[in-house]
Amino acid sequence: MAREATVRSPVAGVGRFSRRDALRGFLGVAGASLAGCMTGPDFTPPVAPVADKWLEWRSKSLKSAETPADWWRLFRDPVLNRLIETAYSQNLTLLSAGTKVLEARAELGVAIGEFYPQMQTASAAVNYDRASNATPASQGGNSMALGNFWADRWLVQSSWEIDLWGKFRRGIESADAAYLGSIASYDDVLVTLLSDVASAYIGIRTLERQIAIARANVARQRESVRIARTRFEGGASTLLDVHQAQNVLASTEATIPRLMIQLKHGMNALRVLLGMAPEPLGFLLARGAAKIPFAPPRAAVGIPADLLRRRPDIRVAELRAAAQSAQIGVAQAELYPAISISGAFGGQASNVGHNLGQMVQPMGRAFAIGPSFKWNLLNYGQIANNVRLQDATLQQYLIDYQNQVLKAQQEVENGVATYLLSASEAAYLRKSVTEAKGALEIATLEYQQGTRDFTTVLTAEQNLLAAENSLATATGNISIGLVSLYRALGGGWQIREGKPFVDAATVQEMRDRTNWGNLLPDAAQPGFETPGLPSAQDVDSSIKLPEW
Repeated sequence: MAREATVRSPVAGVGRFSRRDALRGFLGVAGASLAGCMTGPDFTPPVAPVADKWLEWRSKSLKSAETPADWWRLFRDPVLNRLIETAYSQNLTLLSAGTKVLEARAELGVAIGEFYPQMQTASAAVNYDRASNATPASQGGNSMALGNFWADRWLVQSSWEIDLWGKFRRGIESADAAYLGSIASYDDVLVTLLSDVASAYIGIRTLERQIAIARANVARQRESVRIARTRFEGGASTLLDVHQAQNVLASTEATIPRLMIQLKHGMNALRVLLGMAPEPLGFLLARGAAKIPFAPPRAAVGIPADLLRRRPDIRVAELRAAAQSAQIGVAQAELYPAISISGAFGGQASNVGHNLGQMVQPMGRAFAIGPSFKWNLLNYGQIANNVRLQDATLQQYLIDYQNQVLKAQQEVENGVATYLLSASEAAYLRKSVTEAKGALEIATLEYQQGTRDFTTVLTAEQNLLAAENSLATATGNISIGLVSLYRALGGGWQIREGKPFVDAATVQEMRDRTNWGNLLPDAAQPGFETPGLPSAQDVDSSIKLPEW
């Protein structure tokens, strides 16, 4: 248990101490609080290990322009655009992140409230008192003079710990950084959501393309089976050719169910991203079926230093460190004495020689005001170790921030490599597909003429199927690589600027349950927006006043 040295000096409403003197003393202490020192360090963002240029900055497929906020529109796919809009408006993970912004805003209001008088109460009572006849009057017993009586009273009390050392101001600073961090976390969830939707859609289109390739090859191989059977029936070949042709055909047909399983899984994942229960997606995916979104030939990557201001997860790491830095000041303030001002004002009366109505008259008034002093003198070691704990936590967060910057650059370089090298792979595979088609045509013709055995035809069919599948995968990887690149660059969160963090239905549900004041808008009003919650233009580290 913490031991405290406490000194109280109440000043009663007697003598020459007037209300004007009390007001002057109150304002003097308040001014001292506002101008008081601030314990703990002022946060300084750590130096981030950032490269000057990307490793592939000389590539003609990259440009140093600003990364577009709506990067998915570069694919020129209306279906993808519609999916992005649906996910932004319906995804439940994003909605949950929005409610965490509201939670952090309420916590900031709580922290701001600590700066003002911490205890404020008003009370009133009416009592009928009858003391015991079995005890002396000196011990509270009933006396012949007093008898039984009525008494009433009312009282307003307040206590304010003056923020001489900045404990409460540091608490507000910490809560404010946490609030801004919740907005950055929302942005990070949004960036992840947009890239996941795009990746899921590209994966679906790639699988649809592979299924179409498999079905085209099934039709081609059925023709080969027909040719082999015709030649066998004509005595030009053996039954071996028929069996081999049917074997390859069945193997190709078997790939379709496997690809369909992957396609179903991809659509189920997309439904979750869109916030939809299991239902057909035909109305969303009907257009451009089996067409893989085409990635533009060049990507805007900016410079590595842009990541520090654009990637939400880096902002989260920095703001978490800023919030923790302020906690050091909160802990250090406990090393110093705390001074509070307490006051009470009220009235009291009884019907013993008076009347109850005098409670509200001047003669029934009473007040008390005075400072109190508290210092945890015997608890210094525990407090000092708590300061060290907060400082070590801050150092951990600073290192985590630097590590997050390194990981961000790694993700960008991975995205660049996937985007560029998949494009090179696709170029080679397009040539491979062309040559495989030519080889199959010649092999089939020579087999029909009897100058080539059937094994050559089967090998050519398998080579064509493999080449076409590989080309579809590489084409999808180009687009997936570009999505990964823009995700790593932190683009996309800008679409929430000026828009609410939660939808109208959620706002109405919360309003029906709790009084949110003007922190939540009226969902029934046109032009639905969220006052009191910042967009990217007005997010800063300033202290917000309470919404009272």
